[in-house]
Amino acid sequence: MATLVEKIKAIEDEMAKTQKNKATSAHLGMLKAKLAKFKRELITPKSGGAAAGEGFDVAKTGDARIGFVGFPSVGKSTLLSNLAGVYSEVAAYEFTTLTTVPGVIRYKGAKIQLLDLPGIIEGAKDGKGRGRQVIAVARTCKLIFIVLDVLKPLGDKAIIEKELEGFGIRLNKQPPNITFRKKEKGGINLTQVVPQSELDFESVRQILSEYRISNADVILKEDCTCDDLIDVIEGNRVYIPCIYVLNKIDQISIEELDIIYKIPHCVPLSAHHKWNFDDLLEKMWDYLNLTRIYTKPKGQLPDFNAPVVLKEDNRSIETFCNNLHKAILKDLKYALVWGNSVKYQPQRVGKEHVLCDEDIVQIIKKH
Repeated sequence: MATLVEKIKAIEDEMAKTQKNKATSAHLGMLKAKLAKFKRELITPKSGGAAAGEGFDVAKTGDARIGFVGFPSVGKSTLLSNLAGVYSEVAAYEFTTLTTVPGVIRYKGAKIQLLDLPGIIEGAKDGKGRGRQVIAVARTCKLIFIVLDVLKPLGDKAIIEKELEGFGIRLNKQPPNITFRKKEKGGINLTQVVPQSELDFESVRQILSEYRISNADVILKEDCTCDDLIDVIEGNRVYIPCIYVLNKIDQISIEELDIIYKIPHCVPLSAHHKWNFDDLLEKMWDYLNLTRIYTKPKGQLPDFNAPVVLKEDNRSIETFCNNLHKAILKDLKYALVWGNSVKYQPQRVGKEHVLCDEDIVQIIKKH
């Protein structure tokens, strides 16, 4: 009986051999679906083993969580120590960090948790090294810093991206605009809102049959690939923004640095000399997309030191009240808001009102 890793290897070999054209697209789609299924089985641990993630997962604190992912000895621990003032063991040999080391920084009033994850090696998604647990923690982060050595960035970048993709983490991507609904009967119903370059009815049917789905509605609202459809069917993908941190820039010339600066989602710095940290923190803040709301007690000046930090997809007055205390919403009469989200300063709003960054809110209770 072939192991899962061998089955995955066999499918990858067959995909490499198969020519890509209209006639083989359905067959390739089926192979990709098979591959996704095997990979899911590989990363889902068998029940009963409780000690697998021991010493890895760390309690969430603060308003957002950032994971440092990278190969051993690229400077992740030095970067964390200099950013957060946390001591994570640093040495010149590989695999110094063996468990997750948490640190916390305060930036623009928000408390952000940084996790120094152990080094990833090639083959982590197949369970090599401690890669499986490392990437499981990376899935819970709001932002990922991929730390690369500036002298060999592109090869390492491709390997780490492949490892993370294998675990269902999609970097700097939006979820595909596909509606997928299973139903009891009626066969497969495919609706193409825009012309498709890769998917047709036959390839969709092949992919669904691999998941033993014979009745479903599929609506493609953009030009999608087989991988997009498989991601939607699997349903366990996480879409995380990512910044590539190119460390050790003290070893390259200014001309090379100018070229590196043109790479998207990328910040060159030197963790050892603490160069360009402000650029990294600014970009981190942009990618986290957090909203700070200041509170104003009645008859007093607003408190600008301790904002309430809300996530970008949930910025209503209701969420703001629940962040302060669960009981506030019951007594809420209305809220007074100063800032960019309102037309008048101040303006009375209800609990559905959506706030903007750095708004000031005063809660008026029922008497």
